[in-house]
Amino acid sequence: MGANANNSSINHELSIDAARLMDRIMSLAEISPIAGGGNCRLALTDDDRDGRDLVVSWMRDLNMEVSVDAVGNIIAVWNVGSGPPVMTGSHIDTVRTGGKFDGNYGVIAGLEVVQTCQQNGVTPDHPLAVGIFTDEEGARFAPDMLGSLVYVGGMTTEEALDITAIDGPRLGDELVRIGYAGSAPCPGVIPHAFVELHIEQGPLLEANDVRIGAVTGVQGISWQEVTIVGQSNHAGTTPMSLRHDPTYVAAEIAVFLRKLSARYGSHQVCTVGKVDVFPNLINVVAARVTMTLDIRNTDEYLLQRAEMEVAAFLNEIATSEGVTITTKKLARFEPVEFDERVVAVIEQISNDLGNTTQRMPSGAGHDAQMLARVCPTAMIFVPSINGISHNPAEDTETDDLVAGANILLHAMLNLCSTDFAKV
Repeated sequence: MGANANNSSINHELSIDAARLMDRIMSLAEISPIAGGGNCRLALTDDDRDGRDLVVSWMRDLNMEVSVDAVGNIIAVWNVGSGPPVMTGSHIDTVRTGGKFDGNYGVIAGLEVVQTCQQNGVTPDHPLAVGIFTDEEGARFAPDMLGSLVYVGGMTTEEALDITAIDGPRLGDELVRIGYAGSAPCPGVIPHAFVELHIEQGPLLEANDVRIGAVTGVQGISWQEVTIVGQSNHAGTTPMSLRHDPTYVAAEIAVFLRKLSARYGSHQVCTVGKVDVFPNLINVVAARVTMTLDIRNTDEYLLQRAEMEVAAFLNEIATSEGVTITTKKLARFEPVEFDERVVAVIEQISNDLGNTTQRMPSGAGHDAQMLARVCPTAMIFVPSINGISHNPAEDTETDDLVAGANILLHAMLNLCSTDFAKV
């Protein structure tokens, strides 16, 4: 086709089928529905298996070659052109109270790209691939982005298969149980380029009245589990001055994180997402609290500094309150910068198709940050209504979903014709 990274050369007559895109999104959402219109499809559950089976059936309907690797990543390839594929994809697992679009949209839009090309006689210079990556959310097996991390060689298959779920089972055993313990090797085939389409999961595009985000990178993520052991005692007879109360300490940690974020500025976010109190009784000073800390920043130096501040505070408050604090690392990923050439392709095509566009980092982690380790990579964002995600109320306007899918279509075709060795 001859296009390069600085000239989108798009065919404005070529566009995806909006009705088919939405029909597939809603069909997938019929699996594991929850109150409020969302989904609960935790990784490697029966519901995840059913979702996988449905999407794989669509892949095979398009005569794509489907492979499953040792950690359950599904890669479907339309074998046209030559060389390594230009790949897109995302995930179809959700958090416990998830929505219809997070992850699912990117996978289904990838299939729509392939079908649109097939029906319009468009033969790309490279194969096109669509991936479903295992356990992107990390809601059942930590860390998040687990499947894509193994795909690029960032974690061994053996280590991943031995991870235990929050509800007990081993990842490898669950893969076998649901029929997705594959034989394709890990690490997987390195793509020519990778583009992930996703809802923003935040408020910035909507707040700025912009339709498309050309994503420049992903902020760093530090997850840890903190266990605070104090002294359980009677709530009515134990003087406040003699208490070793892990619940109070947990609250102080949460407040410290909030104040730290305010000091570091807008690129620093901190969250206490899960708190378990034992014995969790109204009239008993708790014996133990286990909590999770989620600390993120776009700057690796600032992220490390925040981690050191948190560690120092944990030591300080453990001493002052007479409790024991232990920590366990759940996940740690440095900030990722996407390939400027791919970001420029997305930005140019978005503008050429008449969309308002802005460059922006991602506040959430995505499979694309793992693929960025091995090939030119970037992401496309479309707005989330009211900035809501990981919530049954998650929603995006149909026109925005269609616009994002059309940008994905033309970006993948452009990247098929881009010689990254020469640009």
